[in-house]
Amino acid sequence: MIKTRLFSLISRLCAAAAFLTFLPGTARAEVENLAKPWQIGLSQPGSPVMEQIVGFHNTLLYIITGIVIFVMLLLLYVMIRFNKKANPVPSQTTHNVALEVVWTLVPVLILAMVVIPSMRLLFFVDRIEEADMTLKVRGFQWYWAYEYPDNDGIAFDAIMVAEEDLKEGQHRLLDTYNPVVLPTDTNIRVLITAEDVLHSWAVPALGVKKDAVPGQTNETWIRIEKPGKYYGQCSELCGEGHGFMPITILAVTPEEFKAWTEKAKLEFGSVNDNNNNAVEFAMEFPQTAGGK
Repeated sequence: MIKTRLFSLISRLCAAAAFLTFLPGTARAEVENLAKPWQIGLSQPGSPVMEQIVGFHNTLLYIITGIVIFVMLLLLYVMIRFNKKANPVPSQTTHNVALEVVWTLVPVLILAMVVIPSMRLLFFVDRIEEADMTLKVRGFQWYWAYEYPDNDGIAFDAIMVAEEDLKEGQHRLLDTYNPVVLPTDTNIRVLITAEDVLHSWAVPALGVKKDAVPGQTNETWIRIEKPGKYYGQCSELCGEGHGFMPITILAVTPEEFKAWTEKAKLEFGSVNDNNNNAVEFAMEFPQTAGGK
């Protein structure tokens, strides 16, 4: 009777484990670059960095699931096999050299399986690729300003779209009046700083999150593999308008990007034009955007 119940329980646990390990791949197949309600798993990767992050995450999930199932089965076996009724005379064993070696070496091997790919990923994220272009990012309370030094210094401020101005296909608290337009299949150096307080420029689908520090320029890189919209937000508490400074990246083909730069030169001008129209709007932005 006990064996039958134990076998049934083990079968159910194995079925549950198979379902759990299947979840990440299933979720990612349905996910776009925008998070969905009840989403399980990370966003669909849009860059080589995020692809490796997602792969490492899923590998860890398999390892962790296996450990949890093993420990649960071990506890259940001990509870059933060595309870007072089934084992009235308990063993007086105080140590077992073989077991002690096993439960020391196995965790070490598991940690090695985690540490090696983890360090490889960290070095991959931190390396700086030879850049095809540069994007300068500056954080303000509470908006982002962008400059394209390789494209005649095109510069503009990216203010969140107010709720009353949202158009079809735009998302509340995520879209900006001026999205950051970037080419696909291009190594882009991103230089990030802040003009007032700490901010953090983060775009999950691209696997990038870098602090914006006043008086300091931090560097990272991105390479977008698929055209589309990629959303991010400031990820460092920076005051009452922290939740109102989103990041909207519009990835286009290199040909479309070249055409956009020609238009942007006329629309925005360069950083030397000293156009600060957006700054005055941003100072009142939390109230304008429904923040209060």
